[in-house]
Amino acid sequence: MTTDTEGVATGTDEPTLTVDELAARAGVTVRTIRFYSTKGLLPPPVIGPRRVGHYGQEHLSRLALIEELQHQGMTLAAIERYLEQLPADLSAHDLAIHRALVASWAPDSAEDIPRGELERRAGRALGDEDLERLAAMGVVAGTGTAGTYRVDLGLLRLGVQLLDVPIAHETILAARTVLLEHTRSAAGELSRLFRDEVWGPYRERESDAEGAEQVAAMRSLSAHMQPMVVQALVTAFQRSLKEELREWLKED
Repeated sequence: MTTDTEGVATGTDEPTLTVDELAARAGVTVRTIRFYSTKGLLPPPVIGPRRVGHYGQEHLSRLALIEELQHQGMTLAAIERYLEQLPADLSAHDLAIHRALVASWAPDSAEDIPRGELERRAGRALGDEDLERLAAMGVVAGTGTAGTYRVDLGLLRLGVQLLDVPIAHETILAARTVLLEHTRSAAGELSRLFRDEVWGPYRERESDAEGAEQVAAMRSLSAHMQPMVVQALVTAFQRSLKEELREWLKED
């Protein structure tokens, strides 16, 4: 088993992070991690030699989810109740998808921050090649001011995790293009379907009292549609991707 420079196992979810390394990766303090652990928000570490606790990707993903829920304005007590409702056997991958769904209907969270702050939030030093890869993924962009970057905070943690994945820069760009093209196409088709089949008929009756009431109800419904549609898209894509990978591996 090989590890990167920060002690994270490559290609495995085996816990290898010390509490200090976990705190650096997650962008929180050790005190915060210990507090979350006492509240039951984080599973206990795996105890290794010399009674040293080791943490893994599940802990990182759970910390990211807690952070996202806090961005949504949830109190710690509400987050505790929220996490209690999740299946106990969720993997780091499942938690990352869950966080993506939570973040998908949050307001845009892009900020202009200096490189030092970007590295602090990333939990690691970022070289020029790292910044190029993050830019290719749409995580960071230049601002015109030297040393300052426009950062999509919702994508930052995922982008940092992908830095250690052995994927060529060109492949990242090609994958991003494919995703953007197909998601825009799906969004356009869904929008047209809703407009023509649902919204249109109600708008035609907006002049009468009942129609106006129904239009108001449809406006309210549309405000809550995004999380439902996003979850449906993610679930469908995840299942389709599993099927494609299964067929691809079968061919090999």
